[in-house]
Amino acid sequence: MRRRRTRLTYAGLAALLALGGWTAGGTGSAAATDTDPASAGVLQAMQRDLGLSKPRAEARLAAERTAMDLTPKAREAAGSAYGGAWFDASSERLTVAVTSDAPPATVRDVRATGATVRTVAHSARELDAAKARIDRLPAPSGVSSWHVDPVASTVVVNVVRDKRADNDVRRFVSRARAAGPVTVETVTAAPRTFAAGTVGGDPYYTGNVRCSIGFSVHGGFITAGHCGGQGAAVRGWDGTHVGTFRGSSFPGDDYAWVSVGSGWWTVPVVLGWGTIPDRLVRGSAEAPVGTSICRSGSTTHWHCGTVLARNETVNYSQGAVHQMTKTSVCAEPGDSGGSFISGDQAQGVTSGGWGNCSGGGETWFQPVNEILGRYGLTLHTA
Repeated sequence: MRRRRTRLTYAGLAALLALGGWTAGGTGSAAATDTDPASAGVLQAMQRDLGLSKPRAEARLAAERTAMDLTPKAREAAGSAYGGAWFDASSERLTVAVTSDAPPATVRDVRATGATVRTVAHSARELDAAKARIDRLPAPSGVSSWHVDPVASTVVVNVVRDKRADNDVRRFVSRARAAGPVTVETVTAAPRTFAAGTVGGDPYYTGNVRCSIGFSVHGGFITAGHCGGQGAAVRGWDGTHVGTFRGSSFPGDDYAWVSVGSGWWTVPVVLGWGTIPDRLVRGSAEAPVGTSICRSGSTTHWHCGTVLARNETVNYSQGAVHQMTKTSVCAEPGDSGGSFISGDQAQGVTSGGWGNCSGGGETWFQPVNEILGRYGLTLHTA
């Protein structure tokens, strides 16, 4: 939330410089010094957006971090029988799916990690292969998205409710069913990206588009690809030159990275916008489906929700975007590119969705580790 004031007026800035500097296009509010994910602000946001009491929010954050750390171990234990994993909010434990033909020893090994085991019909590899076949189909605008659902052991195809009877939609669904196990569900509206025309305020601008910074990397920051093409110049809140889009991909993907200079520098911070203390970023461990997650953006600031699905293909009007994560967090134009974070772990950059923060909706993000790997970047961490 960089305000129109001198950047170097904050007590403790020297300590931040020891961490690597200030976020490119970052904030004028004090940077986070708390290391506990269950800070008062995070707990308040979870109570507001998830309807949890403070004790329940504290317990859930602790359980989610355990599940996050446990997921790779449980997946390795399941081997080829792995059918997916998710966080069960009712039991506050990680559930790992294994196929019905899994040897008893495999099931015991998965349970030994501390995860709950559920038997399913299809392996994650089978479901991913079915989704990959669907990814190759041309999708009409009445098809919103599709993703692997490990809980139901199927690929879910989401269709806009008032487009169900369209011939193109019915043809797509028919071809999708031929690709593998498919379940069709309806959604209220088609997804859209959350870029916005230039308005007064914070984050960064390219052309007449306002977007939000995702996460600092060494040498710049990552954001959404639909916010600017490679070579596009980036301006900060005050109109000064920040840097240049060095890489950008959209559609197909929705990610980009911006190199910074001209007196701007980077720091591992996500803005709390006065709702919570600004968050320090300490890593990028992936949060399982079912965990709580929060988003920071320049329009609607700080909001929280739940991870609903991973590896979802989202069918925007500009074209399909793959390997997205769906959440119940709301967003609005101008929030594009902003940070999704779970505790102190970076998750991804805001892409698009449907709805708003008055009536609710869903939002997708492009996972951070995919972006880092694509461009060979290193996340700036505390």
